[in-house]
Amino acid sequence: MGLLPEGASFEEQVADYFAAVRGRGLMLSALDAELLSGWAEAGVPFEVVARGIRRAAERCAWDAREGEGAPASLRGCRREVEGEMRKYLSRSAGKPGPEDAPRRPVEQERVEKMKAALRRLGRDLPELSAACERIAAALGLRPAADLAAAGRAEEGVLLALARSLPFERRLSLYRDARSMVPPGSSARAKRLALRVHRAAALRRAIALPAFW
Repeated sequence: MGLLPEGASFEEQVADYFAAVRGRGLMLSALDAELLSGWAEAGVPFEVVARGIRRAAERCAWDAREGEGAPASLRGCRREVEGEMRKYLSRSAGKPGPEDAPRRPVEQERVEKMKAALRRLGRDLPELSAACERIAAALGLRPAADLAAAGRAEEGVLLALARSLPFERRLSLYRDARSMVPPGSSARAKRLALRVHRAAALRRAIALPAFW
């Protein structure tokens, strides 16, 4: 699974991302292709759909039985993807003109939610309180400029939380995540799949569902 050429279509980007998250290639079924065409027609950015796929994959990894851990088809991601699409479209509808008061960008709302979630987590888990304060403060230093940056910020928060755990617990978490990545995957697919499973393993380790 190589890098997509510059100018790849929305459908190609989504299919490639989904295959990478699963850790192996796939052939889209007719139903999946129809669903993907509908997402493309909605006119949302690729990052919105990618976030939904990532949430669906984390949900599967959270509930996984042995030998499982990723959605088998795009239809298995439909609930999370279309939920993200509805949120994006509802916040983007009726954007103000130059004469109106400015609205806070969607990506900045996402970062503010992450900061609020970190504060709650720090109250619920005193042993992570200092780390949560530090991570929340760092989020405010580099405001998210777009949806892709907001997604990277979320991944960075989860990675920073994992690094705040004791070494043995963190090592166990990484082992659990690696065990969920199918063998024989490309390097890129392994990286993406590992991020998903590491996030799910972290949330299981500290009893933390997808909290933003």
